[in-house]
Amino acid sequence: MGAHILVIEDEEAINDLICMNLEVTGYQVTSFFDGEEVSKSLPENHTYACALVDVMLPGKDGFTLLPELKKYGIPVIFLTARGEVQNKVRGLKEGAEDYIVKPFEMLELLVRIEKVLERNGKNNHLICIYDVEIDTEKHTVKKAGQEVYLKPMEYECLLMFVQHKNKALTRGQILGALWGMEFEGETRTVDAHVGRIRKKLDWGNVIKTIPTIGYRLEVDQ
Repeated sequence: MGAHILVIEDEEAINDLICMNLEVTGYQVTSFFDGEEVSKSLPENHTYACALVDVMLPGKDGFTLLPELKKYGIPVIFLTARGEVQNKVRGLKEGAEDYIVKPFEMLELLVRIEKVLERNGKNNHLICIYDVEIDTEKHTVKKAGQEVYLKPMEYECLLMFVQHKNKALTRGQILGALWGMEFEGETRTVDAHVGRIRKKLDWGNVIKTIPTIGYRLEVDQ
């Protein structure tokens, strides 16, 4: 079972969608619809690795919950329809790890969660696939025990494939998650990075091309 994620979102459809996607990805999930209920439920010995918190909540809003969650060492990612710059600045200044404005791509949310877990040492820092070992604390990649140098975006691209193994990722999804939605580079950028990863890791038959769609990292379950 993966890291334990706390989801605090009062819109039932969004809450359900987030929880479903997190569970499919392998996370353990606990959800709430009311900020006051979260306050009452927080135990000293919680196992939460990260909290996804809507700003506009009944009971207590996200800004009010933030110091309580921080007190328990729970990193916070705000999810909100309020995209005004002042709210983003306030959230980040007061200690939120990230701030995502609705509507958002689920894949982008999953990537940002992984980044927060990595920054806070909340995930398993050693990932092994076949003869490749990725150390997310040291940012190193080894193949058959020998270190392989990947450029920063090659490394991030590899991590994205690994975190979503056996799932088809479109070039647009990869561009949006790694370079940002405002990035105007063509999808050839993704192809070039994938090509270099394949060559360096000898993964020509591991990262599969999905015609007209993108790529999939295929791993035997």
